[in-house]
Amino acid sequence: MSDESRCKVKICGTTSIHDACLAADAGADYSGVLVDVASSERSLTTPQAVEIAKDSPIPTVLLLYNRTTPDIQEAVSQIQPYAVQLLGQETPQQVEKLKRGVTCQLWKSIYLPAGSPENVDMQAARAQMQEFHNAGADFLLFDTVDISIDPPRYGGTGKTCDWRVAAQLIAESPLPVFFAGGIRPENVKSAIETIAPYGIDLCSGVEASKGVKDKQKLERLMQQVQIP
Repeated sequence: MSDESRCKVKICGTTSIHDACLAADAGADYSGVLVDVASSERSLTTPQAVEIAKDSPIPTVLLLYNRTTPDIQEAVSQIQPYAVQLLGQETPQQVEKLKRGVTCQLWKSIYLPAGSPENVDMQAARAQMQEFHNAGADFLLFDTVDISIDPPRYGGTGKTCDWRVAAQLIAESPLPVFFAGGIRPENVKSAIETIAPYGIDLCSGVEASKGVKDKQKLERLMQQVQIP
């Protein structure tokens, strides 16, 4: 399988330039950096993210959660990422506004509930995909929301949604989709074959401990991704 045609890989929750380099050495395509995301143990400050984005050998995706449009523009201008991924309940209207104000790509997370297919409102998910496409988003990311806890945890759950539901929505999506939620070296090949996403996005599945990447797990993951 040529590098161009294989499933893309984003390694998220990068907390150091060392880990960005580990991901790059293993063959990953993007490194994700969270900034000022209170619910995440992997969140960094803006100056820390600036350093990683400046020195990372692969493109940096900046992850922000429910920030105002001026805030997002300011973070993008300081950090200079390849893309900004909006993790929260940002609206298509905000994406449209940002599209006019930032020069980097805009990625938008859409959350599918963990567990069984009846948890997912297919009509609402389809409408969201179309609205963000119309607003000018470049990519969508399907991640998992854990609704079994209060408050629900959006992303970084290590849990999976129903893969057949994800596959159906991805096949219908007007935009290329990254898939996240419970992906690990052991199940990545099966996930790619079942779901057929443009890319996969993972964090805890390649960590030695929270916020610290594991070289062997990264290498095993990329070996699996590259098997035709």
